[in-house]
Amino acid sequence: MATAHTIQITPDNTGLWHVSQDESAAKKASELLQEDLEKHHVFFNHDGFHNHISHHILSLYGTGASAEQMKRGYAENASYQRPTLKTHEKVIEELKNWDTAKKRVGKDQYYPDFLAFFQSEIERSGWEKVLYEYMFKGDERCEDMLVRMLAGFLHPLIQLMYGVEWKQPAMVAMGLAQAAVHQDNLRSFLLAAEKASESVSAPMPSIASLLEEVRSNEKLATSAHTNDGNKIRDGVLARAWDETITITSRVKVKPEELDEKTAEMYHTAIYEGSLAAFRPGKEPKYDFFLMHHINVCPIFIAINSQDWIPMESKVRLLEWKIRMDLVQYAARSCPPLSINKIASYVPRDKNLSPANEQLPRLFVLEDDGHAIKLFRAVGLGQRVCEKYEDKDWVQIKGDLWTRVSHLVVDSVESGGPCWVRGAGDPSAWKDVPDRQEADNDCVSDKLQQVHL
Repeated sequence: MATAHTIQITPDNTGLWHVSQDESAAKKASELLQEDLEKHHVFFNHDGFHNHISHHILSLYGTGASAEQMKRGYAENASYQRPTLKTHEKVIEELKNWDTAKKRVGKDQYYPDFLAFFQSEIERSGWEKVLYEYMFKGDERCEDMLVRMLAGFLHPLIQLMYGVEWKQPAMVAMGLAQAAVHQDNLRSFLLAAEKASESVSAPMPSIASLLEEVRSNEKLATSAHTNDGNKIRDGVLARAWDETITITSRVKVKPEELDEKTAEMYHTAIYEGSLAAFRPGKEPKYDFFLMHHINVCPIFIAINSQDWIPMESKVRLLEWKIRMDLVQYAARSCPPLSINKIASYVPRDKNLSPANEQLPRLFVLEDDGHAIKLFRAVGLGQRVCEKYEDKDWVQIKGDLWTRVSHLVVDSVESGGPCWVRGAGDPSAWKDVPDRQEADNDCVSDKLQQVHL
């Protein structure tokens, strides 16, 4: 039984993909996830680079990988993790009171304490009740945690996603604890955009059209500079605050639109990230940061299905995600978006085989899990969007979905870095190989990506 301290995956619990799995794979996934929980810190170094092991294992398991393939994926990434830190019993007690807990948030040395605290709370009240109390209740504490959930390039929300999707109380505790030790640098932006939206009466435009508005606004589109330490904080928000608020305040989701707007957000994240992967003369590469905005999308499907989460909370989180998508696009220097790039894309093997036939290539890829997470998210996105194919905002349909899935796999096998950072910035592509013929045999080097 899965508890706040024990991760237990069963063959019939494979997440939203609903793939068939066997007992040996479920047992191995449980074993590896438990070891990660007990042995590893949330950050694998002192610069705040994230431990992705639990995401990796569940994405492999949830798309049909074998026990041996998960074991190999774990071994490739366990070697560089930081060990867990000792808890501070006094601190754990202090976390019960938000006035004292506020002194500890944003400090990674207290991750073990927050983890132990949330495990205790979940053990006492259940993961749904604790998640409601710390994310969806609507008080000061929830607002603080919600802001932090979107920090660190959405990693706390991604961590939480796997806990909610697989109904694992211990992983929900990990997501909450991870959020607690992230910074709240996005607070001013998220709350200001939300406040400004209250005075906007016009219907919300399509998300894709808002992306084009970002790109056509010269001040906003050029606000992120190559040498910015954090391109959102030091670039977009520092140099184009008013322009950012004006555009993002137009994001307004009505409760009755939640399902469709969730699908539109999901579709547009894939549309944006996939089209940004193309640069003339270069092998296609997904932008590392835009990729995370795709990988996190399944949590919105999982959250929307929970009837205990208030509708206003679901709407608010979706609006925040869309606003972050717009800001991240500006931070990556607004790469041009043309659906023709996908429509004309020829896979490296020149064979538009079914998407699922590409999975074995990712099961043996040596990386930290980003690639299989992206592939899984794209596949789930196709399912979410299919019922809306007659809507004007749908650009990816039919065999274009298959081309996107091939693009994901081809992009990490074409040599050079697995990802670019700032797809609209020419300098981001300097180490990417020139475009090769589709039948050339190019295999990526080991673990080329820099982890965050």
